[in-house]
Amino acid sequence: MNLLDFLIAPAHAQAAGAPQGGLGGFGLLMPIILIAIMYFLMIRPQMKRAKEHRAMLDKLSRGDEVITNGGIAGTVTDIGDNFVTIEVADNVRVRVQKAAVGNVLPKGTLKSA
Repeated sequence: MNLLDFLIAPAHAQAAGAPQGGLGGFGLLMPIILIAIMYFLMIRPQMKRAKEHRAMLDKLSRGDEVITNGGIAGTVTDIGDNFVTIEVADNVRVRVQKAAVGNVLPKGTLKSA
């Protein structure tokens, strides 16, 4: 008896089982099915949301009431290529990246709040 037999169970060789012919095609088909499920459940909806966000940013104009991803709500006063200036209070303007604009609010939302 060896000292390692107490720590590691000895492995005994066994005869190889007969290969099953019916699962060969299914074993190759399973990764393809999983990739298709991942595409339709995760990748495609994310691409759709990104496309909608880009369209919303393209339609952004002066006077729109927006809320940023950080939770700052205000009115758009100036739009550049990469940055948007938002007026959050009287004569208080904040410059944020265009991508930081999360939602465009309906007109009059900030005045009623």
